Amino acid sequence: MPVAARLLTLLTGLVLFGVSIALMVTADLGLPSWDALHQGGARTTGLPFGWVVNIVGALVLLAWIPLRVRPGIGTLGNVLVVGLATEAALALLPSPETLVVRIPLLFAGIVLNALATGLYIGAGFGPGPRDGLMTGLARRGISVRSARTATEVCVLALGWLLGGTVGFGTLLFAATIGPLAQLAIRRFSAPAVTPKGDATTT
Repeated sequence: MPVAARLLTLLTGLVLFGVSIALMVTADLGLPSWDALHQGGARTTGLPFGWVVNIVGALVLLAWIPLRVRPGIGTLGNVLVVGLATEAALALLPSPETLVVRIPLLFAGIVLNALATGLYIGAGFGPGPRDGLMTGLARRGISVRSARTATEVCVLALGWLLGGTVGFGTLLFAATIGPLAQLAIRRFSAPAVTPKGDATTT
């Protein structure tokens, strides 16, 4: 795949990833661990949700330094684009009150999140900052499963303590995103990219 096409795929994936987060936030039925942290941080600081997404991404990226993980174009794009796309989508989406609307929004957000993950990881320009943290810890001798589980639990607990929304959507996302994103990565990966293991979010 030409580099220009891969860059377009990367940008499309990052924008759609931000939109998927906005859909799940609007559904208000529970968020993935990192987004519960983002929401809790936004409620605590008064900053816009999208800004917190980018700030947390940048802070996580700093943690790559002692792990000696090098960011790619996709990593930096993730830090800059996802939060802006999330904030723009949140400004456009209504605030539904009925479950008849909120449940489909949640499902749409999860499916779109998986599709977006397949696009931006499949472009082959590097993982998001949160994914890179997992792989970096794995390179230091910690199993990927242990690193991911410990990180996700700690992040979710902190997000909940800060006021992030935890509920049915949190469990549904955790149960479905791996298989869905893995399918999307296999579908959209550039020929040079060989995805291994479970896919993760930002």
